[in-house]
Amino acid sequence: MSVSAVAADQSVCASLPVLGRDVTVPLVTGGEVTYAALDYAASAPALQRVWDDVAAYAPYYGSVHRGAGYLSQLSTDLFENARRTVAEFLDCRDGDQVVFTRSTTDSLNLLAAALPADCQVFVFETEHHASLLPWRNARVTYLDAPSSPRQAVETLERALADREPYGPALVCVTGASNVTGELWPVRELAAAAHAHGARIVLDAAQLAPHHPVSVADLDVDWVAFSGHKLYAPFGSGVLAGRADWLREADPYLAGGGASRKVARRTDGGVDVEWHDSAARHEAGSPNVIGAYSIASACAALTEAGFDNLVAREQYLIEKVRTGLAEVPEVRILSLFGDDAPRVGVISFVVEGWNSSHFAAALSAEYGIGVRDGLFCAHPLLRTLLGSDPQTQGECGAPEAAPGEKSLNAIRVSFGAGTPDEHVERFVDAVKELVQDGARWNYRTEDGRCVPDTSA
Repeated sequence: MSVSAVAADQSVCASLPVLGRDVTVPLVTGGEVTYAALDYAASAPALQRVWDDVAAYAPYYGSVHRGAGYLSQLSTDLFENARRTVAEFLDCRDGDQVVFTRSTTDSLNLLAAALPADCQVFVFETEHHASLLPWRNARVTYLDAPSSPRQAVETLERALADREPYGPALVCVTGASNVTGELWPVRELAAAAHAHGARIVLDAAQLAPHHPVSVADLDVDWVAFSGHKLYAPFGSGVLAGRADWLREADPYLAGGGASRKVARRTDGGVDVEWHDSAARHEAGSPNVIGAYSIASACAALTEAGFDNLVAREQYLIEKVRTGLAEVPEVRILSLFGDDAPRVGVISFVVEGWNSSHFAAALSAEYGIGVRDGLFCAHPLLRTLLGSDPQTQGECGAPEAAPGEKSLNAIRVSFGAGTPDEHVERFVDAVKELVQDGARWNYRTEDGRCVPDTSA
């Protein structure tokens, strides 16, 4: 469906109902306005459908896998059915496991703990820290940021061809950048990895909420994502994929649920037989509500239809990019260029503005929530901003006063729950701030730029 068709067909392009859509916030200049939540890349608002499903289940809450009572049995069925729903959402292969975790970060750390001895890991410097940092017990090769999808594949192929000695290897790659929103050539990277005897894990934190993810079609070995970016509440995530490395590794956490049998030995020690299933890495009482909320979000997105969701999002992307292009002082950050396919994540800098100051003014004067900083992707932002690798920076806003130069950017992100009015207000606010300046004074407090209310 074309962008123009989306604009014409309001029945198709209507945003999905989300929590907080009608919340009003005060403006520093006086009055209140409906909050425009444009920080989906950090945490998307929960779908109303997900919240309703969780509320309906809450009175029946019970401990899973252990109780003989009705509520425990019902909760166990709910939990395991959620696992099957997620497997279907990801188009997993026969034999793949779905492990419930706390987040994408937790999922990738779990996989890192399951790597075979002497495993080599290959990861681009463009990754979010959740993908960049977990591989502390492996030999890691960090790859330079590519300037095109083709160069990304060629860079990986060269690195894999040069690896020595030959042994287990893993490639970790994002599906969509949390900074630029650009889609990565996952299928081609997977083919390159497998051609050189390596496996590949897909960080789908920014991809799964926006596009269908098929483990089978992309031919990735694992996929990781977070519930709080998929329109579910905080505290839940998924690692799904091949079972062998997970089955052969020590449990991520040792405790009840991960163990099938525990017995004392005559010498006073303990023998443990661990589960071979996903339960091996889900010790303790699991987050049943978190798993159920992820499954509910998967079902809601599937029922809404990704063709419609993608078409509408492209319509919003075009609105934002076209509007920002009309402001000469704005520079949109990109690795692959303007024509690269992307999701609803756009980062930019504004000439003459400290990014923290600009984001603070959007919030305080217009009721628009965006993100500023380095977005937990420091090497990528430094590459995009052309800064020295040794320059200090933080995930949040560096300590720079309004008007001072800062090593950070502004990120606007949106998705299935974003009304047209929110992106239109954002574009108008950017134009007004650049043309007229902020209407309020701001100061730095605890490393953040905030309105000065001392007067």
